[in-house]
Amino acid sequence: MVALAQTEVKLVAEENATLPCHHSLGLLGTQSLDIEWLVNISDHGKQVLQLLSYSAGQVYDAENHRGRYSFVSNYLAGDASMLIRSLKPDDAGQYICKVKNVGQFQWNYITVIVLVKPSEPVCRSEGEPLEGKNVTLHCKSSAGTKPLNYRWVRVNLKDDVERPIQSSARIGPENQLLLHNLSKTDNGSYRCEVSNEVGKQICELHINVQGISNVGFLAGAVCGIVVGVILVILTLWLLFRKREFKKREEDEFLNEIREDAEAPKARLMKPGSSSSDSRSSRSGSSSTRSTTNSASRSQRTLSTQETFHGEQRHHCLEQI
Repeated sequence: MVALAQTEVKLVAEENATLPCHHSLGLLGTQSLDIEWLVNISDHGKQVLQLLSYSAGQVYDAENHRGRYSFVSNYLAGDASMLIRSLKPDDAGQYICKVKNVGQFQWNYITVIVLVKPSEPVCRSEGEPLEGKNVTLHCKSSAGTKPLNYRWVRVNLKDDVERPIQSSARIGPENQLLLHNLSKTDNGSYRCEVSNEVGKQICELHINVQGISNVGFLAGAVCGIVVGVILVILTLWLLFRKREFKKREEDEFLNEIREDAEAPKARLMKPGSSSSDSRSSRSGSSSTRSTTNSASRSQRTLSTQETFHGEQRHHCLEQI
């Protein structure tokens, strides 16, 4: 005898899921009872994988997915439902629960569709929120089972009550909100809601419309602050330079005093040093000059004496 059952279930990603499988073959005894959970994963090209089984009194689960699959209840008594922990988008496919006992078979086919909640959207604004200008509010969710539905609402943050959006506002082709000719009445918080059949996510933007006069005042204030900061920095720099210049002058003055104090020491000489040598040289030169002068005087005296003796001899000869 063969019994077949086919069902389709939609499950949510990142949640635990239970796949039902009920049988009555346990009434025939449990010694020869076999239970097997198989799956056809589309990404594996119709390859059949065994996830969980019971045979000969033992429970076996897949080594690559140990702990993810388990029996929920008393599988021997007729409830062989399987628990899948933390469902993933890749878990989508056709699951087969096969129960066999004493030549009788029971097959349960379950088609699993995994739905993914929208990811948290990112909100941003484009344009300056000035009176009379236009602003575009963007909202984008990067993941989630399609179709994703976008909705813009204006809310009061104090009581979270929706308020009407300006009548001239439009929704663009990429679900952006176009606000035209802004005025003070457009101030407030704008919420983008992204939803599908399994969940919803939101993001918010706050619009504060500025008047033209306010913008000029703010620009002037910013310029004043910038100029003030520059003046403070310039003043500090001048003070630093002045202090550095004064310190340099003091250092130069001290160096001059130190040089003047060390100058006399350089003129003092030790005994027997170059000064003594100089005096010796001067003494030697004086002695040399004295000797030379003495020699000259001696030569002149001898010459005078020779001349005198010669004249005397000449006079004696004349008398004879």
